[in-house]
Amino acid sequence: MRIGSIINGEEVKGENREVLTVLNPYNQEVVAEVVLAVVEDLDKAIEQSFEFFHQTMKKMPAYQRSDILRKTADLLAERKETFAEMVTKEAGKPLKYSRGEVERSIQVLRFASEHAKQISSEVIPMDAAIGGENRLGITKREPLGVVAAITPFNFPLNLSLHKIAPAIAAGNTIIFKPAEKTPVSAYMLTRLFHEAGLPPGALNLVMGRGEVVGDPLVEHDMVHKVTFTGSLPVGRRIRERAGFKKVTLELGSNSPNLLFDDIEVEHVVTDLVKGAFVFSGQVCISAQRVYVHKSLYDSFLEEYIKQTKALNIGDPMEEATDFGPMISEEEAERAKLWIDDAVDKGAKVEIGGEQKGTILTPTIITNVKNDMKIIAEEVFAPIVSVLPFETEEEVVRMANDSIYGLQAGVFTKDISRAFRVADQLEMGGVWINEISTYRQDNHPYGGVKQSGIGKEGVKYAVEDMTEMKFIGVNLKDRL
Repeated sequence: MRIGSIINGEEVKGENREVLTVLNPYNQEVVAEVVLAVVEDLDKAIEQSFEFFHQTMKKMPAYQRSDILRKTADLLAERKETFAEMVTKEAGKPLKYSRGEVERSIQVLRFASEHAKQISSEVIPMDAAIGGENRLGITKREPLGVVAAITPFNFPLNLSLHKIAPAIAAGNTIIFKPAEKTPVSAYMLTRLFHEAGLPPGALNLVMGRGEVVGDPLVEHDMVHKVTFTGSLPVGRRIRERAGFKKVTLELGSNSPNLLFDDIEVEHVVTDLVKGAFVFSGQVCISAQRVYVHKSLYDSFLEEYIKQTKALNIGDPMEEATDFGPMISEEEAERAKLWIDDAVDKGAKVEIGGEQKGTILTPTIITNVKNDMKIIAEEVFAPIVSVLPFETEEEVVRMANDSIYGLQAGVFTKDISRAFRVADQLEMGGVWINEISTYRQDNHPYGGVKQSGIGKEGVKYAVEDMTEMKFIGVNLKDRL
């Protein structure tokens, strides 16, 4: 399979261009070859998107945008297995979790289809101000223009659609730059939109290296918004280069989960095994830190280790596989170095910590200190630290002692404590009696501190992909 960027519906496969080989992370088999874009391709895509926005997309009625999104959802549902298998081949995600990603992606499209018809205006009571009599004020939301969507490898369908679907619902055009590790699912998704009736000029796919097309895309004057999910260093670079554009950044995290002394351990452990090790921990809101009340610590740790040992590690294409490879051997080696560094500083590996190729076995670590990388930074790997605490004040302080603040989980039967702790946690989102790794596609999602800027979730993304315009009318007959 040899593919290229798609600009105005035409696939670009020019001569003398760099070709990227996409490898299956598990067995290193070739998935596809990708002809990478050059700056001239990007310029053409942006100019075409800008022109198409003004000529067509901003004038497209809401019902048409809604129909296109609904038809795309229907087509994706019909081809669920094909897309799931490609996500597994490209990203190494166990097939059952890839199917779950496709299901969520279908939901995102349907949420966006519904919301496209609900972008409403507001009447302002102008007579609330002295002298405002006989005046009418209304607000309306208008699309921004060209939206640059830069997406990661870990959820190549779902996280891409959290950018593309709201942009279409709002009436924007999109330049879609997917992760270099997972371009094939992006290619398939772009073709799916076009098949569903989205005019080719509304969605242009540019597949290229970040250093070649990433910076020019972010800096281009015809781009009106950048929405990015990825690492903190890249997010900072985008923020610096975007100028006055609107920017949404979904960046790193080291999500805490707080277990108080009134819970029943067995009801929580299974979820936290999944929360820490689903897709080898390569999830922004993976359960990276687990704080357990000292009265439950020993029993929790024993059961946590037991259930982690039971995970089925192997070929992600196999139905029974719970746990597969990391995205690359380099990432697995990097995570192993972080484990070794923690051990050198006094941490204890209770289980796991073994690395061979792209596999890093599920790892539980104790005796962790806040200056260790495995807890202070985002591990983005199958590593979870378990720490004891004694008081509510202590655990809140420990959870907040981080540059990140994306999402947390709080487990307690005491509803007063639950809301009290939720209010004190410096997070963009807090789940009560649910793991930090849980996300629905219709709630506001985004972090505070250095976890990012802005919110996703279709309704909230649409708000940020539109501009509010005020129109006032003097109704007094004086002309």
